[in-house]
Amino acid sequence: MTGAGVFPAGAVVERALAASKADEAIVIVTDAHEASLRWAGNSMTTNGSSVSRDWAVISVLRDGPNSARVGSISSTSVDPDEIEAVVRASEEAARAATPSRDAMPLLEPTDDDTATWDHAPGATEIDVFTALARDLSTGFDGTDRLYGFAHHQVHTTWLGTSTGVRRRFRQPTGSVEINGKRGAGADLASAWVGVGTADFTDVDTPGLLAELSRRLDWAGRRVELPAGRYETLLPPSAVADLMIYLAWSMEGRGAHEGHTAFARAGGTRIGERLTDIPLTLFSDPGANGLEYRPFVATPSSSESLSVFDNGLSAQRVDWIGSGVIESLVYPRATAAEFDAPATVPGENLLLTGGSDASLDDMIARTERGLLLTCLWYIREVDPATLLLTGLTRDGVYLVENGAVTGAVNNFRFNESPLDLLRRVSEAGATQLTLPREWKDWFSRAAMPPLRIPDFHMSSVSQAT
Repeated sequence: MTGAGVFPAGAVVERALAASKADEAIVIVTDAHEASLRWAGNSMTTNGSSVSRDWAVISVLRDGPNSARVGSISSTSVDPDEIEAVVRASEEAARAATPSRDAMPLLEPTDDDTATWDHAPGATEIDVFTALARDLSTGFDGTDRLYGFAHHQVHTTWLGTSTGVRRRFRQPTGSVEINGKRGAGADLASAWVGVGTADFTDVDTPGLLAELSRRLDWAGRRVELPAGRYETLLPPSAVADLMIYLAWSMEGRGAHEGHTAFARAGGTRIGERLTDIPLTLFSDPGANGLEYRPFVATPSSSESLSVFDNGLSAQRVDWIGSGVIESLVYPRATAAEFDAPATVPGENLLLTGGSDASLDDMIARTERGLLLTCLWYIREVDPATLLLTGLTRDGVYLVENGAVTGAVNNFRFNESPLDLLRRVSEAGATQLTLPREWKDWFSRAAMPPLRIPDFHMSSVSQAT
């Protein structure tokens, strides 16, 4: 797909809706512009940019106000002559479908984005990395070996329905990850830093390189430790990866039906206190620096989203408020079934309510414990308790008498993020952070460092 001469996305929506013979129809078009930069062994290796379109037609055949069959067909074609064929295929899929459990009336227009409907999609290009590449060259002149990847995406989404809803949003998403290596063989040390960004103007590359060098310095001394429970400092990135998995597990239906860790006899865990520290976990489409699309745009239904909710405005939701579980995810149909407020799952996640302490402040108050860098290969072991397992990666450090004194071996861990919130003994200052494990799916997060008095390192890992 190229920019010049491509049939406008808003026009795709209008033509598909006009062609529809279903009782109701929904059309979603997303234009994506992407740029990437990669480096390895202190030299740039690849860069490139791309433009693409993904769109879907959802046809609804009504058997009643709350009874319907749905067909959804997606396409990547940019040929306007193929629009009607996709519409007809969607209608055929609806005729063959079974009744939808989440059927609801489509939304009527309230908020709309008609003022920007005909605007061109947002765009990016390789030049967005100019300052980053210039500053990385300083690191390339050093003796440490640097590897990494920078990625910038701008997704513009148009949503239209036969009931008159028109929504449009431009979503920029960027990230930088730098991995540094020092030494070789048994003396090899590896460290990682990363940051999320909307436009790369706020990326402090010299600061990232300085932090990378500091962590590699810490690895000058090696200490082997056995598995066990250790007082552990989790940096914001590691906290984000754990809290994101918690948020992904907060489906209301699953809790009511007893399938998740948010179920309890006779209902859900809403109202349960997890900690006396006033921690609040929330999603907010207007959070500064972490903004996301403020409405539902989904081509298919799940336990978290419903095609019948397309166009529904997203609001701030406090999942945990001052240490108490406050909300779960409920599409409108599920909310009506269980007499709960409808909530839209967030595309950012923030945890606040800790002190103003930095991670360095918390290190200075640690008599003996571990400092993690990040987690990876996180997998669920037991959905009933939200027990997760995974590995530490790119730096686990020993803290003694308020200072980092060396690097230790990697571990496999077994922990539940719910239990961690129950046991957390200190939370520091919230800061923007880049999740390491889930960055490709969820990059907008702000988390504090956490102190866990007895983090479970279940076994030693040979990973390096």
